Amino acid sequence: MGLVVSPLIALMDDQVAGLRQLGIRAAALHSELEPDERGTLRDDLKSGRIDILYISPERLLQPATSAALARQKISVIAIDEAHCVSAWGHEFRPEYRALASLPELFPNVPRIALTATADPRTQNDILSVLGMPDARVLMASFHRANLFVEARPKGGESKQLLDTLENHRQGASIVYCGSRNKTERVATMLRGKGITALAFHAGLSPIEKRAALMRFRSGEDMVIVATIAFGMGIDRPDVRCVVHLDMPSSPEAYYQQIGRAGRDGERSDTLLLYGGEDMARARHWLEQSNAPDSEKRVMQSRLESMIALTETTGCRTQALLACFEETLPEPCGHCDNCINPVSTFDGTEAAQKVLSAIYRTGQRLGAVHLTSVLRGKLNPTLERHAYQHLSVFGVGKDQTEAWWRAVIRQLIARGAIRMHGEHGSLGLQIEVARPILRGEERIALRQDPARTLVTTVKASQAENDALDPMERIVFDALRSWRLTEAREQEIPPYVIFHDSVLRDIAREHPASKAELGSIRGVGGSKLERYGDSVLATLRELTSTVTA
Repeated sequence: MGLVVSPLIALMDDQVAGLRQLGIRAAALHSELEPDERGTLRDDLKSGRIDILYISPERLLQPATSAALARQKISVIAIDEAHCVSAWGHEFRPEYRALASLPELFPNVPRIALTATADPRTQNDILSVLGMPDARVLMASFHRANLFVEARPKGGESKQLLDTLENHRQGASIVYCGSRNKTERVATMLRGKGITALAFHAGLSPIEKRAALMRFRSGEDMVIVATIAFGMGIDRPDVRCVVHLDMPSSPEAYYQQIGRAGRDGERSDTLLLYGGEDMARARHWLEQSNAPDSEKRVMQSRLESMIALTETTGCRTQALLACFEETLPEPCGHCDNCINPVSTFDGTEAAQKVLSAIYRTGQRLGAVHLTSVLRGKLNPTLERHAYQHLSVFGVGKDQTEAWWRAVIRQLIARGAIRMHGEHGSLGLQIEVARPILRGEERIALRQDPARTLVTTVKASQAENDALDPMERIVFDALRSWRLTEAREQEIPPYVIFHDSVLRDIAREHPASKAELGSIRGVGGSKLERYGDSVLATLRELTSTVTA
């Protein structure tokens, strides 16, 4: 029997359901089992009827549980979501570090640690904490060619979000926010626009979380607005869109979250909305952190990598993969910068005007008022402090507010401007700002497009539109059959067949089990389980059309 250490009950149950569909005798041992289910599992374990057992690290390391399992013949221990071991990981779980005792509890049993995203520091930490210094490291490419990666400056966050989601009415979308309150606000706004949207965060009760997960797993077309609490265990294949409304803490966290899109291999879109205030605030919070200096340095390095990723003018996918020390030889062709190359301009003079305005106003203004000073737009706050008499007042009246906000944002990204004080005032980072002010350093700035990039396509809809009218009728009938079957078994529809498999069946229209079994995604176990039912559905459709 194989043991799989897994952090979440939802993740265990999802994977057990999928394995059972493939004819593998899988089970999960966790606290939500009913008494009769626990009894059945105990009997199955005693009689050797379990191929793979899922279990949490806490339960596995309970003395009674580990002693009972040590009497079993264990072939391998797989530690899933292994980044949870690392304090540098994006979803650190302290209880995972106790798994270092596994060699003592299960001597001579092979171990394998698995994770989808781990940068080199996290990889080394996993090997060290688990006591696996000589383990072979097997790594696949991080490149996901079906993900369209886009980052866009904030400019009307709600409208930008609605425009993006409008292209993804079918399937599921995930919107990540930085706080619980924001998830509630955004979900309420989306529902007011007629979009099925649920908030998900750590402050919800277990019942509320479970209900949201069940709806999400059911295959319903919907949007989940979530904090990072909505993460591991999410394996729905038709997530067509992931949007970040706030800056992730690191490229590792960002990649893990956008990686929840397009797991069926079809085109999916990711959008990160960012602003200078987000960057400055994240740096400010990090400075105020009580974490040890060594830890703060690592966190700062990761944050700076994330900020650099937003402002890159080259291939965004290449920049993201470089964070994992992977080199993509050619530009990806499926990110915003590849599809719509960014132009740059000599921003030295503009930068000097911004930095001078910050200095002349005593480093007391936020971005909004600073922009008003540059454009010479008087308001009561500026008049009260007599800023209209400064030499910098109106030096930038030839440019729009959005243009100056973009310059300020990029100077924040470069580290020339920092946020300080309780009210988000902008100040100079002297060692970076001084060479620019003195003209000793010339800087190139990206020219933000006057309009937002419109490249999003309805991926699944495009695939469905490629079906001819009869094939579409068959596809819809198969989806209806799949939904009924899933409800009877109380499992997600995608565990039975992905949409891509149903589309292939609709195209091929198999007349026998042999023909059905030749279609990719219809394995032996599923052919035996569903073959007769699928063929009966096809025959019924054929007779109806013929009649």
